[in-house]
Amino acid sequence: MEELIRRAEEKGIDVEGLLISALSNKDPQNEIKLRLELAEKYMKSAEEYLKQGDPVQASEKAYKVAEEVVKALAEKFDLPEYQQAIKEGRWYTYLLAKASNALAIKLGKWALDGWDSGYVIHVWGFHEAKLTVDDITSYVERVREMLEESKKIL
Repeated sequence: MEELIRRAEEKGIDVEGLLISALSNKDPQNEIKLRLELAEKYMKSAEEYLKQGDPVQASEKAYKVAEEVVKALAEKFDLPEYQQAIKEGRWYTYLLAKASNALAIKLGKWALDGWDSGYVIHVWGFHEAKLTVDDITSYVERVREMLEESKKIL
């Protein structure tokens, strides 16, 4: 099963997104709820990796928090980027960036700050592995704030 998931992800298939959509049975409220639950799970993982001194995995999990929050909020507000993701069959990073900007205009700067922080640590903390736990701590905090603000709305 893990091999199947890995191959699908290598081909750009959003396995989690497909599962969330299938489990929600076309119920937008349920899909948003599942995304928020997933974001909370990722946040707990990020915090655990921080405690363990693993900035690479903490960065990736915190990025996933930002990604799921943007997707959930974009769906809630039926943003054009959400509609484009449905049409494309997946979320591209540029759509997440555009959606976070639209959300910041609608909801406040925290939406853009959270996404930007998540993306920075995704690139420099996870992919490039250039950041330490101390380097990513404030970015993770911004992602946590994004999650907490989104919970008030979702």
